[in-house]
Amino acid sequence: MTAPRPADAPSEDLSRLAALHGVATSYSPSPDRTVAASATAVTLTLAALGVDASTPGAVRAALAAREREQAARLLPPTVVGWGGSPPAALAALPEGSRLRIDTEQGETRASAEQLPPGVHRLTATAPDGRTADAHLIVAPSRLPTPTGRSYGLLVQLYSLLSRRSWGMGDLGDLAELAGWAGRSLGAGFVQVNPLHAAVPGAPTDPSPYRPSSRRFPDPVHLRIEDVPETAYAEDPERLRALLERSGRLRAAVLEKGALIDRDAVWELKREALELLHAVPLGPGRRAAYCDFLAEQGQALEDHATWCALAEVHGSDWHRWPTGLRDPRSADTTRARNGLMDRVDFWSRLAWLTDTQLTAAQRAGREAGMPVGIVHDLAVGVHPGGADAWAQQEYFAAGMSVGAPPDAFNARGQDWGLPPWRPDRLAESGYAPFRELLRALFRYAGALRIDHVMGLFRLWWVPQGHPPTEGTYVRYDAEAMLAVLVLEASRAGALVIGEDLGTVEPGVREALRERGVLGTSVLWFERDWEGDGRPLPPESWRADCLATATTHDLPSTAARLTGEHVELRDSLGLLTRPLETERAEAAADTAEWLSLLSELGLLHGTGGGTDTSSEEAEIQAVHRFLLRTPARMVGVWLPDGVGDRRPQNLPGTWDQYPNWRLPIADAQGRPVTLEDLAASPRLHALMEVLRDAGT
Repeated sequence: MTAPRPADAPSEDLSRLAALHGVATSYSPSPDRTVAASATAVTLTLAALGVDASTPGAVRAALAAREREQAARLLPPTVVGWGGSPPAALAALPEGSRLRIDTEQGETRASAEQLPPGVHRLTATAPDGRTADAHLIVAPSRLPTPTGRSYGLLVQLYSLLSRRSWGMGDLGDLAELAGWAGRSLGAGFVQVNPLHAAVPGAPTDPSPYRPSSRRFPDPVHLRIEDVPETAYAEDPERLRALLERSGRLRAAVLEKGALIDRDAVWELKREALELLHAVPLGPGRRAAYCDFLAEQGQALEDHATWCALAEVHGSDWHRWPTGLRDPRSADTTRARNGLMDRVDFWSRLAWLTDTQLTAAQRAGREAGMPVGIVHDLAVGVHPGGADAWAQQEYFAAGMSVGAPPDAFNARGQDWGLPPWRPDRLAESGYAPFRELLRALFRYAGALRIDHVMGLFRLWWVPQGHPPTEGTYVRYDAEAMLAVLVLEASRAGALVIGEDLGTVEPGVREALRERGVLGTSVLWFERDWEGDGRPLPPESWRADCLATATTHDLPSTAARLTGEHVELRDSLGLLTRPLETERAEAAADTAEWLSLLSELGLLHGTGGGTDTSSEEAEIQAVHRFLLRTPARMVGVWLPDGVGDRRPQNLPGTWDQYPNWRLPIADAQGRPVTLEDLAASPRLHALMEVLRDAGT
């Protein structure tokens, strides 16, 4: 069914112009329904791409210019070749055209056959003398399929407090978890939330999915005691006082029911790091730091400059003095020179954090993990943050990313994240995306791509308009995937795409073709094209990470008991009567438990001891995951101790303590890393996976 054409629907000329720039004029929330985008949404989106479509005359002029440009163009700005084969785009060149390829490796070639992987420069010269330059991305045909199956733990790092952390989980805890899980549990990986740099300033947005920078990690995760300069601090008494205060923060969370207070943790760590910054680096450490500065180059200088300027002018660069809003201006250069000590401070913090992240990955691999740490790439960045300032030419001004209305959210969603401009990405050979991936793969055994569908298209919402008045903008998915496969293969890393929810046809197939794993969550895996019943294990896809839940969903214990419905009711989030929601949730759970029983998966713990019904059911859920062909199986770490509470409850802001809860047991008592390591319940659950011979 196609919706009636609205009065302000795009004209035929505007629709043609939009199509030439990858801007959609309609979308399909379901296979049988098409909704037209408004002319306003299309016009504003084109404006964000530098195309004037404000009047019928402007539309005609822009359309004619675009058609002339495409007719005259020999090559697009970026072309892709897979597995050494010539790019398909070269077939469109006039017969007799000559090629010159300057490879990343420093060679010059006249043929696109059997090129090495990399990002090369391509020049084509037609017989009539016309020339065209393009970026040529050559990537392996696909990422290697993981050998064998691995299982591992999923955890929000801040929630994993040890007896040594300063009020929230840190990179020392991550290294300890990886070393223990690899050696004692046989785990192959640990997946964590995004550890990107947050926007500073209290109160800090606790969500890890709206960072200041995706290119650099957040120093709040540092383990202060693991910084070598700690031993040489000039004021050890002050450092000891900070340690005592951090102990009180930790005790408040673990013993007194306090929420994790990221701002309070950062206040203490920042004071400690200021002390350590005054300690001269030894010759070897200085050399390593200088290497890091050279490797990171302009990107790190920009990030550290933004951090230094934010200390003076606030964390939204749009409100800075005009001259400082441009990272390349003379005013910014003068300001940077005047703040050189602060720029060095923030650069040093980026280095220290990178060092501890690398150590955590090394700890996992040395413990026998085939993958190690799985890091998470958020879908975007805060509009006022470091990346949006330093790379503003790549972001679409006046736009944010979101989702269109659907059966679950009639109002749509606006995530407040500025989207990348696909045209600018292509013109640069996808340099920002390449640099971002390279930075993350420094310390990642695998990378989870949040909302991986964004490699194909994103829902753009014009500023000041509701998300219902947005439209999709298409990206060159082949080029984005080529960059992803190229950088992951260079790092020897896996890639997992978060492809939950509504996914346009062909996306999952394209990802699978390139070796990108998907994400399958038990409660969503039903035969949606048939009877709607739970999907039997043999019908699941193999190329995925299979889990029982995620950070945005109820814990398995809450799902089994129906407590997630009661929680949503207590917060006024239900849109239907409580009894209706209860009955539907109970029926859903009953269907799954019936299937688990039919398959003979409902029995005692792996160790053969008596267990509660709930614990047996959680074990059965994971036995089911092991029956699927999934190449990776993930255990939500809080499920190992019966935690009831979700880490994040979508649709809430201050009604629920999102991103601020420590891992807790079934009674809501916080559980430390040391407690987890000694937990019979967690060990019994992990024995289920170990006994399956994975």
